[in-house]
Amino acid sequence: MVEAHTPTPPAAAPVEVTSTLPAIAADGIECPQHVGIVGLGLIGGSLAVRLRSAGCAVSAWNHRAHPYETAARIGIECKDTLEELVEAQPDVLVLCNPLVAMPKILQTIKPIIDPARTTLTDVGSVKGLVREQVHAAGITDCYVGAHPMTGNERSGWTAANPGIFDNALWALTYDEHTEYRRIVQVAGLITRGLQNSLIVIDDETHDRAASLISHMPHVVSTALINQMTADPDRNIAAELSAGSWRDMTRVALTDPDRTCAMVVENSQNVEVLLRQMASRLTEFADACVMTMWPPSTGSSRKASHTATSSSIWPTATAGRPRRCSPRCASTRSIGAVTSSSQPNVVNTLCASPRGTMRSPNVTPPSEPVAPQRRADARAPA
Repeated sequence: MVEAHTPTPPAAAPVEVTSTLPAIAADGIECPQHVGIVGLGLIGGSLAVRLRSAGCAVSAWNHRAHPYETAARIGIECKDTLEELVEAQPDVLVLCNPLVAMPKILQTIKPIIDPARTTLTDVGSVKGLVREQVHAAGITDCYVGAHPMTGNERSGWTAANPGIFDNALWALTYDEHTEYRRIVQVAGLITRGLQNSLIVIDDETHDRAASLISHMPHVVSTALINQMTADPDRNIAAELSAGSWRDMTRVALTDPDRTCAMVVENSQNVEVLLRQMASRLTEFADACVMTMWPPSTGSSRKASHTATSSSIWPTATAGRPRRCSPRCASTRSIGAVTSSSQPNVVNTLCASPRGTMRSPNVTPPSEPVAPQRRADARAPA
């Protein structure tokens, strides 16, 4: 009788490490040990706190020093200059600065960064233009585009909240110059350091998708605000507003400079979507005109009216995307555009402890409209 023999698997080959960049080991991707962060605003500050609580060494530079005292108390090493941060050679350097500052930041980094030791990434919501700016600065192979799909309408270090990265999804972007090991390293930061998930796509696909679910909706949200402020019944409407209005206009509270940069830098995609949205709204307006006749009291006429209304009224059921995860149930955004002619309108309208609009001062420069007391109303005691 021949005894069965199970061959012994060969010993795992040692993991090769190129320079100081980690490869994928047997137990998966490692989190970078040292992360540098440029900008301690909402995203940068939240990222720094989250990574520090996960045990990463975090260094940071901010264009103003006001976050440094509290940041240092939780173990974030704050640098006096951007050059000092880059010279510290973090494993990953994350650019969390405003988009408008990107060219200047990159020009400062270029002569100092050591691509053999540091991978460069960012958190901007527009990827194509940022990559063009990275290449124009002469930084090519060590860059990976990144965009965390999280945030809120607040800004600055005081708004930093590591909880915004709970179950967050990131988009990583690449081009023909992107080295695979760089994607692996940034993926380690996301999956191990933040316990988040990610997808990998190209810049163009990302920017089209981001304009659809973020950039265009920010403009629409602001249009709703401006529609109200231009209406003579705005004060009464503000008093009546509740959850629906709050949810649709929340992102209009975002710093207008931040949102303006986001929309302008993805303007080609946003323009197309806004024109499509205008066409869809026109369809709804046309449907309203076609149904504006008084239905009769007769049952047959009512049935006819109902059939006519349902046949011409645009619906949202056809082609509705399937909800693939709990994350898809709520769209989160990070910006909005305000009207230059009414710079304080947004903050005036939406500021409220409960998120609903309760402001008697929502009045553009025209004559205010106030509720009139009924003639038989009793005076207060």
